[in-house]
Amino acid sequence: MTDFPVPTTISPEAQGLLAWVAQMPQQPDPAPDDVEAWRALGEAAASDDPATVEALAMATTGAVATDVIATVEPAGVDGAKFFVAEPEGLGSDDERVLLYIHGGGFTYGGGATARRSTQLIAANIGVRTWGMDYRQLPEDPYPAGLDDCIAVYRHLLRTHKPENIAIGGQSGGANLTTALLLRARDEGLPMPAGAVLISPCVDFTLAGDTWTTNAFALPGRFENMLELYRNGNELTEPYISPLFGTFTEDFPPTILTAGTRDFLLSDTVRLHRKLLRAGVRAELHVWEGALHGMFMGQAPEDREQIEQVRRFLEDVWARA
Repeated sequence: MTDFPVPTTISPEAQGLLAWVAQMPQQPDPAPDDVEAWRALGEAAASDDPATVEALAMATTGAVATDVIATVEPAGVDGAKFFVAEPEGLGSDDERVLLYIHGGGFTYGGGATARRSTQLIAANIGVRTWGMDYRQLPEDPYPAGLDDCIAVYRHLLRTHKPENIAIGGQSGGANLTTALLLRARDEGLPMPAGAVLISPCVDFTLAGDTWTTNAFALPGRFENMLELYRNGNELTEPYISPLFGTFTEDFPPTILTAGTRDFLLSDTVRLHRKLLRAGVRAELHVWEGALHGMFMGQAPEDREQIEQVRRFLEDVWARA
C-alpha cells in the first residue's frame, strides 16, 4: 500500500496495525452503474461470523472492545431502522441518548454489524444509544440514508429533550451526522447538546489537500462510490457535501477527530475552521500516525480516543 516507514512515535499495537495495512492492496470501487458488483461488495461485508462482525463494528464506528455488558434491541419508525442499546447499570433516571451513525462508505456496516456497533458504543460511552441501520448503496443512494436519520431524530425528539441528545458518527456516518444537523436546523428542529465527528467526509469534490498527500492510505478510489451516492445531485449540495452548508452559532458543540495519515484529515480540519468561524465550540484532535478511522479498535490510542469523546459528551450534557 505504501513504502512509508511505520512511525516509532505510536504504540506497538498501532505500529503493528499500520504494518499490516501496508501489505493490503488498493482495490478500486466498482463502476457506478455496476449494481451487481456493488451488491456483492456489500454482501461480502455483511457476514454473520462473530469475529468479522466485531472487527467491522469497531472499524466503522471507532468503538473498542469492552467487558461492559449492554442490551440491544431492534427498533423502527416510519420505515427507518435502528437499534437501541443500554449499558448494564444505567440509572432509570438517566435520560441522555446518543444517536450514532456508522460508517462504511454508505455501502456496509449495517445489519448485524450495526447491531453490534450500537452495543459497543453504548458500553463505551455509558449511555443509552440509538444506532442507525440506514438504507445504503447500491439500492438506496442519497437521500435515502439521510431521510432515515432525520426520521429517527424526529422520533427521538418526541420522547427526549434536545439537551439530553447527542449525535455522532464516523466517516460516512459523520457525513450523515453533519448533514442531519444542517437539515434539522433548516427544518426548524431543535439542535442536540453535542456532536461527534470522527474522520468526517464533508467535501465530495475531493478538494482537500490530504486527498492527495495521504492518497497512499486510501483503501481504494472513492470517485465511483461518491458518483453512485450523489444520485445525480450536485457535489456541492450541502446535505451531500456539508462543508458547503451554512453554519451558524446554534450548531451544537462538536468534537472532531482525524489522524496524520487520514485521507480525510483536510475535510476534518476545514470543517473545524468553518465551525470556529461560525462561533461554534469545536475541538479538533489529530492523532499521530492514525489512519482513517484511527487504528480499527486495535490500539491504546483507540481507547484513549473513545474516552476523550466520552468526556466531551459528559461535559456538554452537564452544560446543557
